Amino acid sequence: MPTLTCEISQSLLDALNRASTDSGEGIDHIVSRALADTLQLDHGTLFQVSTAGALVEGLFSGVVSVETLKEHGDFGLGTFAGLDGEMIALDGTFYQIRSDGSVREARDDQQVPFAEVTHFAAGARAVLPPFASMADLLAELDQRRGTDNLFFAVRLDGCFVRLHHRVASRAAERETLVEATAHQAEFHAAEESGTMVGFWTPAYVRGIGIPGWHLHFISADRARGGHVLDCAGAEIALALEAIDDFRLAMPETAAFLAADLSRDTTAALDTAERGHGH
Repeated sequence: MPTLTCEISQSLLDALNRASTDSGEGIDHIVSRALADTLQLDHGTLFQVSTAGALVEGLFSGVVSVETLKEHGDFGLGTFAGLDGEMIALDGTFYQIRSDGSVREARDDQQVPFAEVTHFAAGARAVLPPFASMADLLAELDQRRGTDNLFFAVRLDGCFVRLHHRVASRAAERETLVEATAHQAEFHAAEESGTMVGFWTPAYVRGIGIPGWHLHFISADRARGGHVLDCAGAEIALALEAIDDFRLAMPETAAFLAADLSRDTTAALDTAERGHGH
């Protein structure tokens, strides 16, 4: 992370020390938060549109635009209206990966039913040891979290020995998430250079978020990608950020207001996220 050096008055320093003592919060975090508030940036914040429960029930109509999402983050993932492919946001550019395998930069006016974005600022960096499967990768990421109870953003860069990823196909009217992902497109690749973008979501927000790790991939040439189902890699560069602020934008559509979102989404999300038959 960059370091900022500046001169401040003794009274301001005393106030910072008191605030740190009273709250238990580090001075660097207090200053970062104050600057972000002044500059109207969502620093250290995960901004989410709609809920996982709404997605499970098939509420795929757009509720915000890509342009609006860009105000809240430069890094993230999601989908597009009608479940028309996978979204990945990387270095401020938002991409739409479609079920025909194509990738294009998303238009600002495209509508989004569900997404998670943040202004990514890595707090830890490392090169991961070799991993032979998605399970091995997630176990390695779990070791680096330190807690189950915060959100985490992760970026993984390098050449992946093996990749298996899916892209959601546009949903038919009234399809649920499980029904729609049953006809998803799946792709396999070997020795593919690119970037994975993802989040860890705590179990206590089940039904609102998607618990556990959720990863999307885009190739270095921005020509291929999707929701990661399995992978293997060596010498993959890790950048990890702990996130302690979560903001949820609730849809105000008639469909959302009338939907029954009370049922347990665990089984449906597991089927949709891991892939049918996996």
